[in-house]
Amino acid sequence: MKFYLDSAQARQWTLPAGCPPVQGVTTNPTLVMQAGLPVSLAGYLQLVAQAGEVRIPELMLQLPRADVGEAAQWLEVLLPAAVQARVRLTIKLPCHPDWQPVLREVQAWGVPSLLTGLSNPMQLLWARAQGAHFVAPYVGRLQADGRDVWSLIEACVAVQADGLQLLAASIKSADVLSRLIALGAHAVTVRPEFAASLATDALTLAAMAQFDQDARTAEQFVASL
Repeated sequence: MKFYLDSAQARQWTLPAGCPPVQGVTTNPTLVMQAGLPVSLAGYLQLVAQAGEVRIPELMLQLPRADVGEAAQWLEVLLPAAVQARVRLTIKLPCHPDWQPVLREVQAWGVPSLLTGLSNPMQLLWARAQGAHFVAPYVGRLQADGRDVWSLIEACVAVQADGLQLLAASIKSADVLSRLIALGAHAVTVRPEFAASLATDALTLAAMAQFDQDARTAEQFVASL
């Protein structure tokens, strides 16, 4: 399973020891705004440069408007910047038919696409028919809405054989993460602080303390003989 971070703050892109390698970073206008960056071409160019500086392999950027002309203008600038920074670029768009013209423009540039906010199986079938590379359901939001999120996740995993990869978004529970791994999800996105919180575990620390205590007790016993 590939591991992505939900953050537009470059200082959060380095995780502590005990975390898996970071495949990339995903952003959206909300995260960009929270990072204090402008939701603009200049702000996105700054993210590309920062990703290159800290050697983030992949950056997923969400376009802010369903404007085909603007998308073309941004891609014309962002793609060479990504090449120079040695960062793979994926473009995120809402999973909605209003964004289909922009999706076609992104595909014409040969850029991988991610349809985000996927919430039901009809959208999944539509995303597959559009030739998207990734879909991103918001697992926490679906659960909060009382939906049977796992039937949708299983459907997403099932169509991965057709090339549409599941990027399960905004995971906030270790149990949910375990289940996604078990089901064969292609990738997940998490907040950096959540990833860091799982780098170690109280049960692991307790076991280590017990091992250390028992080792010292055994040494003392041998020394007393």
